[in-house]
Amino acid sequence: MVSRIWHGYTTFENADKYENLLREEVLTGIKNRNIKGYKGIQLFRRNHKKETEFITVMWFDSLESVKEFAGRDYEQAVVPPSARKILSRFDAISQHYDVRIDQFK
Repeated sequence: MVSRIWHGYTTFENADKYENLLREEVLTGIKNRNIKGYKGIQLFRRNHKKETEFITVMWFDSLESVKEFAGRDYEQAVVPPSARKILSRFDAISQHYDVRIDQFK
C-alpha cells in the first residue's frame, strides 16, 4: 500500500470555505473518477498562530494507482484552480510512502 501526503495552508477566514470545497467538490470528484486501487482519503486540520493547516493522506494499492490519479509526474501536487484561489500556500510536491504497518483493519 502507498500513502500520499500533502499539506496546504489558508487563512483562518478561508479555512471553513476550503474544507467545504474539499468535501463538496474535490473529494467527490476524486471518488467519482473510480481510480483502480484508490482506497480513500483522510483530511486533517489544525490552527497555527497565523494560519490553518490542512493535510490530506490518500491511500492507494500501488504506485501505479497513484499515477492513475496524479499522472506520469505523480509527485506533483494535484490542486484544482478553485482550491488554489483559497489556499495561501501549499506543497508543490506530494510525499509518497510505502505503508509498512496497517493496523486500521
